Amino acid sequence: MAAAPKPTLRALLNRRDLGLRLATTEDELPPGALDTPLRWVHGSDLADPTPFLTDDLLLLTTGTQFDGDDPDPYRSYVARLARRGVRGLGFGTEVVRDGIPDALLHACTDQRMPLFEVPYRTPFIALARANAEAVAAQAYARRSWALAAQRAISLAALQPDGLGATLAELARQLESWVGLFDATGTLVRDHPAGGLTPAALSEVTGEVGAMLRRGVRAGSSLEAAGASFTLQTLGPGGQLRGAIAIAAGGLDAESRGVVTSVIAMAGLALEQTVGLNQARQSLRSGLVRSLLTDDPSVAAPVVRELWTPLPPETVVVAVATVPAARAQVASDWLERQSADHSVFHGPGPDGLVIAVADAEQALLDEFAALFEAGVGVSRPSGYGDFARAHAEAVAALTRPGSTAQVSRFAAFAGNGVLAQLTGTQAVVVAEAHLEPLRTHDRRHGTALLHTVRVWLECDARIDAAAQLLGVHRHTVRARIAQAQKLLGVDLAGFPARAELWAALLASE
Repeated sequence: MAAAPKPTLRALLNRRDLGLRLATTEDELPPGALDTPLRWVHGSDLADPTPFLTDDLLLLTTGTQFDGDDPDPYRSYVARLARRGVRGLGFGTEVVRDGIPDALLHACTDQRMPLFEVPYRTPFIALARANAEAVAAQAYARRSWALAAQRAISLAALQPDGLGATLAELARQLESWVGLFDATGTLVRDHPAGGLTPAALSEVTGEVGAMLRRGVRAGSSLEAAGASFTLQTLGPGGQLRGAIAIAAGGLDAESRGVVTSVIAMAGLALEQTVGLNQARQSLRSGLVRSLLTDDPSVAAPVVRELWTPLPPETVVVAVATVPAARAQVASDWLERQSADHSVFHGPGPDGLVIAVADAEQALLDEFAALFEAGVGVSRPSGYGDFARAHAEAVAALTRPGSTAQVSRFAAFAGNGVLAQLTGTQAVVVAEAHLEPLRTHDRRHGTALLHTVRVWLECDARIDAAAQLLGVHRHTVRARIAQAQKLLGVDLAGFPARAELWAALLASE
């Protein structure tokens, strides 16, 4: 940040024309006591002037309020000034006293308050005028700095990477670290790069994430790892595009004005990308449809030219459902991942299609957790079987009864076709099909349903079923005949047996 003259006690002490002399040693004062900015310089000989004082003020006195050398009045006087936030006490000598009273010097030393001598030749008004001039000079310098900073930032915005150049210029002007977070709370740019410790970055990222989850436009301040940070969300409430974090707290009006302009420019830049993102999504959707023809010859060169090459075979195809409010953010996140991972994505007929190299499947789990998405994943395949892999991913995503966030086709396909009869419709139809047997067993205390199941498990062999059930084979034969009558089917044929077996599996 551009240097500017500051109205401080040190600046007044350094003015030779004022002839001031520090009575207490600097080593006895709090660190920075002489460099605290002063709002005003005021003179008063009241025994208790504190009701008429403001914070960060320099008080001047000639000591007429003191009578004698009793130390108690001096101690209570200085203590009141310290509590009120007075930054220093100037004693005008040769007006009432030839020098500074020892009792006053001891009281100021005890309170660690700067005490300085104002010689007779220096009127109090000279100190007030000198400080006022410093205040005005600083204000002018800060306004000049703000104008220059605004101009530099405006020029940076005209560069090819306007957003990145603007943030870099803001960091340079403030001489502070500046970070840009996307709508997921992920740090996507920072200047200077790596300028925060891991501990500080972790705290800032956590606070930014909390602000973005609330979904309302807001600013915040944060103390993290011994540093102060100013945070501000970007974009309208309900559609936040990200946030800016600055490693600076307590910014003055000029700095806040510069930061506000950058926030507005960054928000506008991010909003302008919405239309471009929509065009990209339309193009990606067309490329997905091309891949679904099982011929990558059209999509591959387009993807390579505009982004990065398609993931190398062998790939897995995933289909994901993302909450509508986070769809664009999810797409942006995937686009950034392509810099470090083999991934392609685009809207498809059944959800967001994501193709990744087989070795990169962990990216899908990270995606699902980050965006609360449901993800179905195919078995590894080549681009010549992209449509089949897509169908597997859809089947995994829409598998009835599945509660997993990421459902992999290979995990349940090995259980067979009949094992997938878990949908509500299948269960309802199965229960209706078996209801005659359940009703008969319940009313007459029979075991027709259990007998039929054991008989089918034994490949419809009466003797084997009788042995497992512990009954005579004629009993099994009679129960099967009774079941056929109740169900209205002939279980001598395979289709009827298969239908009954499917119903038993679905009902369980």
